[in-house]
Amino acid sequence: MPISATELETAVDVFGEVRSKPLFTMRLNVGPSLVIGRTPSTSRQGRVIEGGRFEGDRLSGEVLDGGNDWQAIRTDGCTVLDARLSLKADDGALICMTYHGLRHGPADVMARIEKGQTVDPASYYFRINPMFETASRRYSWLNLIIGIGVGHRFEDGLAYNVFELL
Repeated sequence: MPISATELETAVDVFGEVRSKPLFTMRLNVGPSLVIGRTPSTSRQGRVIEGGRFEGDRLSGEVLDGGNDWQAIRTDGCTVLDARLSLKADDGALICMTYHGLRHGPADVMARIEKGQTVDPASYYFRINPMFETASRRYSWLNLIIGIGVGHRFEDGLAYNVFELL
C-alpha cells in the first residue's frame, strides 16, 4: 500500500528530524588491548574499563572498574564495539549501560589510534548507541530512553558525548 499524502505530511511534520538533548559527557580509562586474534568470523580484541567519570545536568557519577569493551575488527577495517559498563551516580544509584558502536576512518588514522596516538576527532567516525537499565526510582527514566553518542579515543582512554534521543 503506498503512503498517502496525509501520511507523508504527518511524517515530515512529526518525524522530519531527529532531536536530542545532552545527557552527559563520559571519560573512560581503559587497560591495554587484549588481542584475541583472528577467529572464524572476525579479528577480535577487547579492553577492560578501569573506571572513569560521567557528568551532566541530570546525571553525574563514576564509571566503576571492571567494564568491558569487546571489539570486532571487520575485513573492511571498521571496528564494531560491544560494551558493558556499571555506572554509580553521585547519590549511589547503580546503572547498567550497554552500547554498540562503530569506529572507522582512513587506514593511516586507524593505525595511529591502534598505536594509542591521539588524532583529530574529525578525521574518523566514532558513534555509539547507549541503553540503560536501573532499579533506581530517581533514574527510572533511563530505562525508557535510547541514547546516541559521539566518541573520541585518547592515548589513555575514551571520551564520549552522550545524548538522549527525544
